Amino acid sequence: MNIVVREAVLEDAQLIAHLTRTCWNNKVAASSTGHHESSERVCNDLMQGGGFILLLDDEPIASVRWLPLDTETQCWEMLRMGVLPAFRGSALSQHLLEAVIHAAQASGIEELRLGVRSDQPRLLDLYAAFEFELAPELEYSHANPNEPAPHVMRRFLKN
Repeated sequence: MNIVVREAVLEDAQLIAHLTRTCWNNKVAASSTGHHESSERVCNDLMQGGGFILLLDDEPIASVRWLPLDTETQCWEMLRMGVLPAFRGSALSQHLLEAVIHAAQASGIEELRLGVRSDQPRLLDLYAAFEFELAPELEYSHANPNEPAPHVMRRFLKN
């Protein structure tokens, strides 16, 4: 099993949009905007922030993105992490998390944030294992106004 995490480039936008929609299918509530992910949105996210694609034996099976917060220059917000259904349960998402953490540290970023959908509380433990803590005082800037607010988690980075 050969696992590679590589930085996403603009030419990956269509692939990442497809991965996101496929990862969300039958896993995330139908009201989630992830079901309508477009390559244009992904391209915009990659231009403003960045992303990673996880390949297993050269097959793209997962992705994650991040965006800098407008109001806090030393903070990135992670979004749209997903692993294809056939590959879940093998802790592959940890490779994406570690890649974002290392990229943030290398860029001098002091804090990472993410939102956990209120209907997926089991993910709180996953992120807690990577030193993310609940931050109920914060709002997730990419929250869908038509859904319950997600749980915001944060991790302060040591550079």
